[in-house]
Amino acid sequence: MIFTEPQQGATYSDLLRVAQATEAAGLNGFFRSDHYLSMGGSGLPGPTDAWTTLSALAVQTKGIALGTLVTSATFRLPGPLAIAVAQADVMSGGRIELGLGAGWFEAEHTGYGIPFPPVRERFERLAEQLEIITGLWATPEGETFSFDGAHYTVVNSPGLPKPTRKIPVIIGGNGRRRTPALAARYATEFNMPFSDPDTAVAQFDRVARACDDIGRDPSEIKRSLVHTLVIGRTSAEVARRAEQLSRSPEDLADNPLAGTPAEIVDRLGRWREKTGISRVYLQVLDLDDLDQIDLVVNEIVPHLG
Repeated sequence: MIFTEPQQGATYSDLLRVAQATEAAGLNGFFRSDHYLSMGGSGLPGPTDAWTTLSALAVQTKGIALGTLVTSATFRLPGPLAIAVAQADVMSGGRIELGLGAGWFEAEHTGYGIPFPPVRERFERLAEQLEIITGLWATPEGETFSFDGAHYTVVNSPGLPKPTRKIPVIIGGNGRRRTPALAARYATEFNMPFSDPDTAVAQFDRVARACDDIGRDPSEIKRSLVHTLVIGRTSAEVARRAEQLSRSPEDLADNPLAGTPAEIVDRLGRWREKTGISRVYLQVLDLDDLDQIDLVVNEIVPHLG
């Protein structure tokens, strides 16, 4: 899966080019962050809205999965978000996946007039959004859905439009209690971002225990990781790409996606054996350097099985 960070500076045309290159290369999916403010640098030409972008990509690609890693629950009301995601899924022919989180980047909220409540309330809102969104989608046609929460109230909603199928829900992060509990209840995938393998194992174990607590089979939840792709045919090429991204050797120490193809194949194999991951998100920060995608497809994918 290719994962992009458009808030750092990308037009829709840039994202379309990368998504279509991803599809042409035979990779499985194109995902993007959902942020409204750059994290360093000017961010020019400015942010692109995640669900506007994915809806357009839904009709300009044919087979790859499309989704967010992750949408912030603070950005949208649950009903309109359910509508937007379901509509994008229909437009794509059933290829949309929803990553949803509590939100954390305060500056993008204050910069664009979005309320940013304390962390406890943000998690409460996330929990209610997950229940409302999945409840709306699951409501049979001809019936209605209602919900009375501390932050959102839904009364006799028809729960329309319906997605083409049960949309996969991705939850992730390092929270030790609330995050695993929400994943056990709602997630089809749990993602560990920018972590070392020991931290990932500990968190995956927490999710598994949370599943046991509610009688869910932990194997129903796919395990995934995301790291920055820093690949090169030689060590010198790896160092050059790392320097372009302002990454030091220390930054790359726990990154299984940094190195030559042979090194990455070895690191991913050890990660998979230790953590049980079945999906990998390759964070591509230089959207003009599509040679990286070719290297992954030709030099890594054939060796992973």
